[in-house]
Amino acid sequence: MGDAYDAIRRAVLTMELLPGQPLSERGLESLAGASRTPVRAALVQLAHEGLTVRDGRGWRVAPLDLDEVRAVLEHREVVECGAVALAVDRATAAELDLLQELAQSPAEDAETGLRGGERFHVALAGLSRNVFLADAVEGALTRLSRTRWLEVRSGASREQARTEHLAILAAVRDRDADRATTLVREHARGTRDRLLAHLEADRLGLRSRGVAVVGAGVPGVEPER
Repeated sequence: MGDAYDAIRRAVLTMELLPGQPLSERGLESLAGASRTPVRAALVQLAHEGLTVRDGRGWRVAPLDLDEVRAVLEHREVVECGAVALAVDRATAAELDLLQELAQSPAEDAETGLRGGERFHVALAGLSRNVFLADAVEGALTRLSRTRWLEVRSGASREQARTEHLAILAAVRDRDADRATTLVREHARGTRDRLLAHLEADRLGLRSRGVAVVGAGVPGVEPER
């Protein structure tokens, strides 16, 4: 399933396959470079991640649900704050050195910026030594990947994220749980505000491209009817 899953997931996250777009197992064989069996398995796995949904006897790319986006952003903030507080006590200097190398890696384009940011946050949560917190952070970022893709295309946004990541790491190195938690909270809320503002500004453009947008997670956005 691996290659088919990776190919279809990338197409969904980058919006090559648009939210709300109908999908067929046979129609995805060329994109995935695989037969219908691994394509079907990939679609089932992506459904568990909230990226595809059943549509009668077929499939559809999951719509952008703005209510879900807001809820996942709130969930992410709470989980990451708890994880970094534990990481302050449990992370080793060697682990922090490796994470610093990751944080300092240049993000030359939107894709590397998105993937690098995800790896940083999952690895930071992993330093809590709590697999449930790390899994929760990874799951939240997966749910947010399509909407984060819209926001991280800005080079300024990627540079700001890197600066904030390094500040969080410095607080963890100093074993300052209060400062680390505050910085994570500010980082999560800044990302939230930029992301929701971007969606608010771009909502008409998204719908004009046929993107399925539902929910009222952003003030002024009416639910799809």
